Amino acid sequence: MNENRFFKILRPMLWVLTIALSAGIVLRALPGSRKGRADVNSFNSDWSKLMLVLESVDKNYVEDIDHKKVIEDIIPEVMSELDPHSVYLPPEELKEAEESLAGGFEGIGIQFNVPNDTVVVNSVITGGPSEKAGLRVGDRVIKVDDRVIAGVKMEQDTMVSLMRGPKGTKVVIGIMRYGSDEIIPFTITRDKIPVHSVDIAYMINDTTGFIKLSRFARTTYAEFVQAMDKLRDRGMKRLVLDLRDNTGGYLDQAMLLANEFMEKGEMIVYMEGKARPRTDLRADGRGRNKDLPIAVLINATSASASEIVAGAIQDNDRGTIYGVRSFGKGLVQEPVYFSDGSGIRLTVARYYTPSGRCIQKPYSDDYEMEVYERYVSGEMFSADSIKIKDETKYKTAGGRTVYGGGGIVPDVFVPVDTIAVTGFYMDCNRKGLQIKYANEVLDAHTSAITSAKTMEAFDKFLSTVNLERDFLAFAAKNGTEPKDGEWEISKEYMLTQIRALIARYTPMGDEAFYPIYYKTDNLILTAVKNETHDPGND
Repeated sequence: MNENRFFKILRPMLWVLTIALSAGIVLRALPGSRKGRADVNSFNSDWSKLMLVLESVDKNYVEDIDHKKVIEDIIPEVMSELDPHSVYLPPEELKEAEESLAGGFEGIGIQFNVPNDTVVVNSVITGGPSEKAGLRVGDRVIKVDDRVIAGVKMEQDTMVSLMRGPKGTKVVIGIMRYGSDEIIPFTITRDKIPVHSVDIAYMINDTTGFIKLSRFARTTYAEFVQAMDKLRDRGMKRLVLDLRDNTGGYLDQAMLLANEFMEKGEMIVYMEGKARPRTDLRADGRGRNKDLPIAVLINATSASASEIVAGAIQDNDRGTIYGVRSFGKGLVQEPVYFSDGSGIRLTVARYYTPSGRCIQKPYSDDYEMEVYERYVSGEMFSADSIKIKDETKYKTAGGRTVYGGGGIVPDVFVPVDTIAVTGFYMDCNRKGLQIKYANEVLDAHTSAITSAKTMEAFDKFLSTVNLERDFLAFAAKNGTEPKDGEWEISKEYMLTQIRALIARYTPMGDEAFYPIYYKTDNLILTAVKNETHDPGND
């Protein structure tokens, strides 16, 4: 029997044991765990026989066993048997994950998972080279330069090392997008990856401030306070906080942010697990924005710390939640680090909102695809299609009914806007034509664009370019033309998108990009329109 076959047979029994066998490389572990050589008698008796079997194999098997390779192969499988968010991180991936929350690094600016032996982009860092090139969440990375990395059982560390590299170097990423079998090449110039939490803070109108928060990193609260001060100086009387696509991060930063809006003693979240007694986390009353009206925007990829903030705002009747049901990730994870630079993140408890709702959605065989299934079921387009069970009703502090079952169900449901989605629009998106065209405009008008330091100067430049005619010609050159009526439907949205993409290349950067891009954002427009909405009247 070969080595891989042997361990495949034992795999269902190995999850605790594999970690035990690698205990010799543990540097820092969970509180209460032991360091050093594994002792059969130190484990629950249920595992003792298995330990003896493995010890016998180690001593007596006919061939030498490559312990390192076996451990590296099995631990990811081990963790996948627990829950979708308990994971093993090889050294490079662990380093990148921690850098993305704590500092900066050089590379292409994406975060990814590797289900089914294929890199799937789960986050494109705002302002980074991948976003500027046109990569999107959900893209499958098939090739890096001329090397195929999908379906070849490549080590994750190798994948990371191929994509990362010194600032200024180029790499060609071949991606495949949902709904298309075509591999699309994107040439990306590696850069210092900005790791900021506040993507943008600006005034939507004379009284409404807007902050988009992309993650909960080490600097999130400090950035948020600075942004709030800036907006208050500009006359902000109400805040729209955008947590869409914010997949979470550090709990303490979510706590500090939520605390800004809560009265003393109000619960923000509580945690509980088999080996972790219930812990209630409450506001201290020192927040500076307790009386500021707030609207929170969420979508199906708002997760973890984002859901903690949204749940606290909702359950305390502190503001209004807009959008669609959030992702449903409510697991408390603690790290175990190993001396080779790798580590695991182990789920030890669950998060609950103040009303008692468990944020975590049920596990399922198709857990990773559950968000896509919401589209198929119609949940993204109709509140009536949200799967809610009557027995999961809960009450807010003011007596309103809210629902559990996984994720945060918004107070005001705003469907995903598909009005502008035509076959032409989808084909352009699959090929990344809007961004590629914006790059072409930049190449043709570099001096005018890079010298536009105000919106007035940028608008003056745009008046000299026929974006509509030139983009349609560019699309046709790339094999894409609108059918009858399609351009009239998609025109406003696509031209707004192109203007915003070009504006990002001006010295104003995101300060110009977001105010333009969000002019057609239905969720923001709804939240602003409903400025006087009172959730207590629902």
